[in-house]
Amino acid sequence: MTDTGSQLTAENRSVEVDDGDLFAYRRFGDAQTDAPALLCLQHFRGNLDNWDPALVDRLAEDREVILLANRGVGSSTGIVPDNVTDMARDALRFVDVLGLRQVDLLGFSLGGYIAQELALLRPRLVRRIVLAGTAPQGAPKIHRWSDDVYGLATQDETDAEHFIKLFFSGSEESRAKGMEYLKRISARQIDRDAQTDLATRDAQLTAITRWGIPEPAKLTRLAAITQPTFVANGDNDTMMYTENSHLLAHHLPNGQLRIYPDSGHGFLDQYPELFADHVKAFLNGG
Repeated sequence: MTDTGSQLTAENRSVEVDDGDLFAYRRFGDAQTDAPALLCLQHFRGNLDNWDPALVDRLAEDREVILLANRGVGSSTGIVPDNVTDMARDALRFVDVLGLRQVDLLGFSLGGYIAQELALLRPRLVRRIVLAGTAPQGAPKIHRWSDDVYGLATQDETDAEHFIKLFFSGSEESRAKGMEYLKRISARQIDRDAQTDLATRDAQLTAITRWGIPEPAKLTRLAAITQPTFVANGDNDTMMYTENSHLLAHHLPNGQLRIYPDSGHGFLDQYPELFADHVKAFLNGG
């Protein structure tokens, strides 16, 4: 098999967008296939290194994978927007600079918000969409996180214990899988992405809060996302709420839903190989 690169060894690259800011990214995988590149959009406070190598390397076996640190995130320069629409417009600026005429999208959590907005702003750019652990605009319960989730998600310095509690279920097996994930994303020793800062946290939190203002009428927007869309989540997501994934799949014209057992917001890192195989089957037309 041809070496297609890896999350652990891929070069850190950057491109300058129209206003002079530099957007950091990694691009690796099979560039010889006809499949569109898979653009991956990250979760709240996440950087390039938070993508699980076990997941994205498996996805890169039969297509190019592009991991983007959007404006102001990680090593990217500029000020993080405080609303999802501007985040999506920044992702489009990045796509245009790279000259991509068509992409597939994988949006995780906040990245799923951006993926939805991107598909609405530029529908002909997007072929297929994966929405992982996310929610539609105006959905219930996401405007104000519970006190427990807020405390875990917004602390100034994150640590393994709090991360595991936020992203994984309370079972011993899920927690063990969470620790394995943390080891995998720590394996890259050189050229790591810069950690996200508190300004990023605060701007992204404002964007998430705005998106979550309860407004059932906003759900009608989903009718315009006609691309095949794979909606996935754990069975106990306390951050975006699993029922919002059901809501997404119900309102998307071509949505399909899969819920993973004994898992929370970070289900894709608990089941990286399984989820990757499901995503690959979906992107390949299954």
